[in-house]
Amino acid sequence: MRVVPEARLRPCDRALIAAAREIIRRRFCRDKHHVGAALRTRSGRVFTGVHLDTYVGRVAICAEAVALGAAATAGDSDIEVIVAVRYTGQVVSPCGMCREMVVDFAPEARVIVPVDGKYAVLPALDLLPHKFQKGNPQPSPRGGEGRDERGESGVRGAGRNPRSAIRNRRP
Repeated sequence: MRVVPEARLRPCDRALIAAAREIIRRRFCRDKHHVGAALRTRSGRVFTGVHLDTYVGRVAICAEAVALGAAATAGDSDIEVIVAVRYTGQVVSPCGMCREMVVDFAPEARVIVPVDGKYAVLPALDLLPHKFQKGNPQPSPRGGEGRDERGESGVRGAGRNPRSAIRNRRP
């Protein structure tokens, strides 16, 4: 992993961080928008989004998801790089759900993440080792277990929850 100060990032990656900082600077709203994200597609277009906070936490939507949705809506979803930034301007790592979403929609994408006050630009799959892969009995590209059509991982006992079997049984 190559870690560099922001000034040594590629100019297009610095511009992406600046776009994320600008969107959250413009749209920051306490209790509503705390994080901004920007992504660049392979066509060179940049899409941004802000985090949508709610009082019902489970329906809050991360900025990365909003940016991915904007790119998909525009029909330009071949994502090259994505970054998220707090309202303070700090680059932040994507949460676990966003890591899953980025890999699901753009497995070849790279993600800019903070490392000890500097930055690394990593393949999205490196942030999510052993990713669950729906309907894929082959190991994931980075060495995780795949799953078959029934959701079985091939690992003895994996994916079996006796409580859910009882709960889902019909009377």
